[in-house]
Amino acid sequence: MKGCKTHVLCVCLFFLAAGPAFCQRITLGAEAGQTSDKFGGFSSTTALLWGIDGQAVVLKPNEKKGGPSIVAGGELLVPSDSQNHATEYALYGGAAFKVRDFTIGVDAQIRKIILPPATEGTQVLNRDKMELLEIPVVIKYNFGPGKHAFVQAQGAPEFTPRFRNGSPNPFTLPSPNLDHGYFLRGTAGYNFGRWYAKASYETRYFKFAPNAGNPNGVYNWRTDRIMGGLGFVF
Repeated sequence: MKGCKTHVLCVCLFFLAAGPAFCQRITLGAEAGQTSDKFGGFSSTTALLWGIDGQAVVLKPNEKKGGPSIVAGGELLVPSDSQNHATEYALYGGAAFKVRDFTIGVDAQIRKIILPPATEGTQVLNRDKMELLEIPVVIKYNFGPGKHAFVQAQGAPEFTPRFRNGSPNPFTLPSPNLDHGYFLRGTAGYNFGRWYAKASYETRYFKFAPNAGNPNGVYNWRTDRIMGGLGFVF
């Protein structure tokens, strides 16, 4: 828990201190909700989930020549039960194009997922941590009076993760081989000027080959999250 608080503090200080000096617009928000996770043949479990996220517009397009905005951001997701649910950190950067009421962007994102251990009877397997390169497409639509309301869709297929050793295991397994995976996230919200409210739903799925690196499907994972929160615009 101390490590999570440290990451939260670092993220907040970065966006609040460095943001105004180097960025033209930043948002910083906090969310809470519920996550439901199912690993392999194990039963599905639920827990509370907290998160913070931020985004900075590093460079706006030239008003005459047009072009994309350059954005950078990150997020942190922490469950109330880390023995059955994953903790996630992510940083990203990308370009966003404005087309009337739509904003269409592509991000390059680095995500680290700390997977929970797998416990079956008296046997415990500490799953390796996953590091992912993701390239999601983001589509946002603003509507209503003053274009303050918005909906946003984001998603991407998953590439083969890089695995890092977790806590010491009683035995060593080869890295599992990805069969396929994806994530999808939908968000709706309203911008009140200096602050905003939003709600989101996300699903993420990984399926790995049934070989020695994935005994009994312990790395196969589906997570569904519903979250809502508030944020500020600087």
